[in-house]
Amino acid sequence: MFILMIRTTILYILLVIVMRLMGKRQIGQLQPFELAITIIISDLASLPMQDTRIPIIHGIIPIVTLLFIEIIVSILQLKSQNARLVISGKPSILINKGKVDINELRSQRLNMNDLLEEVRLKGYYNLQDIEFAILETSGQLSIIPKTELSNATKEDVNIKCKQDTIPVTLILDGVVNKKNLKIINRDEKWLMSTLRSKNINSSKDVFIALVDSQGKFYTQLYK
Repeated sequence: MFILMIRTTILYILLVIVMRLMGKRQIGQLQPFELAITIIISDLASLPMQDTRIPIIHGIIPIVTLLFIEIIVSILQLKSQNARLVISGKPSILINKGKVDINELRSQRLNMNDLLEEVRLKGYYNLQDIEFAILETSGQLSIIPKTELSNATKEDVNIKCKQDTIPVTLILDGVVNKKNLKIINRDEKWLMSTLRSKNINSSKDVFIALVDSQGKFYTQLYK
């Protein structure tokens, strides 16, 4: 009995340390590979707790190995856009400019009831009030409402406003995203000119640069 308590305490402390090192994401925000690792770790820890015939080191080594794998995969995602696409996939636009994308809905194996439920949970009850609905790689739904109908009753007071759109990332971790430049009908020459106007001489100095939902250029440097 006393040995079992000690083994359980050791494994519990190890799990707390491992989960702490893996970051502070909530369960609903985990990427698929992170969720898989979390489930496997819980199973690996439970076996030595229940069966004293299994050496405790046989539970510790796989758990620590999975921690290192998770750290390596996370670093790969930070450094490589291609790795990020392969491991986590990319967001899917389910509602585009107020219209449901039926093909994308089928591709994600969702039906209209699922979509309507998620929309209601976000506080929207009419599809026509939504400009974009994006299924993120974590499985959560992000919604960009039609600007004139969002919270502040701009339509009621006859304030003319520009429709918000999807933010477009142009530089991430020093790497220029050429595909996104094409989406906004711009090229690298325009990007470099814009950076120089902000006294930035190289894209490698930029942690993130994007065009936000209102069409404004935003940058953040490493330093």
